[in-house]
Amino acid sequence: MSRRVVRQSKFRHVFGQPVKADQMYEDIRVSKVTCDSSFCAVNPKFVAIIVESGGGGAFIVLPLAKTGRVDKNHPLVTGHTAPVLDIDWCPHNDNVIASASEDTTVMVWQIPDYVPVRNITEPVVTLEGHSKRVSIISWHPTARNVLLSAGCDNLVILWNVGTGEMLLALDDMHTDLIYNVGWNRNGSLLVTTCKDKKVRVIDPRKQQIIAEKTKPHDGTRPIRAIFVADGKIFTTGFSKMSERQLGLWDLNNFEEPIALQEMDTSNGVLLPFYDADSSIVYLCGKGDSSIRYFEITDEAPYVHYLNTYSSKEPQRGMGFMPKRGLDVSKCEIARFFKLHERKCEPIVMTVPRKSDLFQDDLYPDTPGPEPALEADEWLSGKDAEPILISLRDGYVPIKNRELKVVKKNILDSKPPPGPRRSHSTCESDFSQPALEEVLEEIRALKEMVQAQEKRISDLENKLCQFTNGTD
Repeated sequence: MSRRVVRQSKFRHVFGQPVKADQMYEDIRVSKVTCDSSFCAVNPKFVAIIVESGGGGAFIVLPLAKTGRVDKNHPLVTGHTAPVLDIDWCPHNDNVIASASEDTTVMVWQIPDYVPVRNITEPVVTLEGHSKRVSIISWHPTARNVLLSAGCDNLVILWNVGTGEMLLALDDMHTDLIYNVGWNRNGSLLVTTCKDKKVRVIDPRKQQIIAEKTKPHDGTRPIRAIFVADGKIFTTGFSKMSERQLGLWDLNNFEEPIALQEMDTSNGVLLPFYDADSSIVYLCGKGDSSIRYFEITDEAPYVHYLNTYSSKEPQRGMGFMPKRGLDVSKCEIARFFKLHERKCEPIVMTVPRKSDLFQDDLYPDTPGPEPALEADEWLSGKDAEPILISLRDGYVPIKNRELKVVKKNILDSKPPPGPRRSHSTCESDFSQPALEEVLEEIRALKEMVQAQEKRISDLENKLCQFTNGTD
């Protein structure tokens, strides 16, 4: 009798655990819009959730530490005239978020580190170029200020957010509704899925389809595709019998899958979340109450089932924390933000280890917040891998870097490369000490305003606790 050999993997025992009740975000009216977006975006500072909103579209932004009941008058980010369909945090600035809406626009917002008193209604920039609703947005992984949007007009547009200009428009490539778009690790290629049942790999700068696969899954329901390690493509879809499937494909041989596995017969579209550092892909179905996770390796059967996190409540959406926002001291390798009807519940994925020391094998250097390229460098044909950081001492989020409007409205505090501009006559008449005095005064006023904002916020929280206590 042959004994089954168990595959060796340090991720075999990864387990998921919800946080305690007081660490959840309660009383949030999560959006009921029918859209296969994740409805939630998180980074090491904030969690953002698309919410129900009368007379327009809105999302709420909460500092990660602001758990518990959310005040019903908590400020929202409002500005869209129709429901918000997708949100995405900028990977190079934790205070900048983009939103896409049914009103055909994309807006980019600056979120302050303190809780504002009123709704945020003025975006830093509004991007207009789609003729129908915009359901997908995604920031470039390595180039500063490059944002992708895809709409129901079958059009993919790449923007330079720093100038508000359209860089590229990929039209005539998709004959039907685009289901999802994903970048590869260095942002040189895109993978898209479409209602015409094709998966396309696109070089956006050459505006060329470099590989295409018709019907990777035979069913009629939506397909999702993402890039994984070594340029391979991971897909989720449905068989003819409406069974959910996952597939792994090699770009050099797109005809036959490396792996194709059937899972179950539920009808929710599976949203894949991929962690490149551990080569684990997490599958979350909308309407499911579970998260399945698989390890992708070079050994057959290539996609190895690890485990399933199960709960009683179905998920309305899901946020996925970037690696730099995790608690390395607790061997946390992923954190999800599961949306219920009225709350957001963080779920922590942990590798059990006995030692309290930093686990090098679990935390290789990971992409940090610094961009590797400027937008114009990327557009001219340059590619660069993400700039990596070590998580050995944990990650400390950078203070709010404001989106600066400089000449062409370039985001962030970095001045454009090139010679320093000469001082105008107005500037030269202004003496240095006087200028420093004015700047000092402005700094003091800013601090005073922020202190007052914080005081108002604290008082509102106390009032909220007091009213809750008297209920």
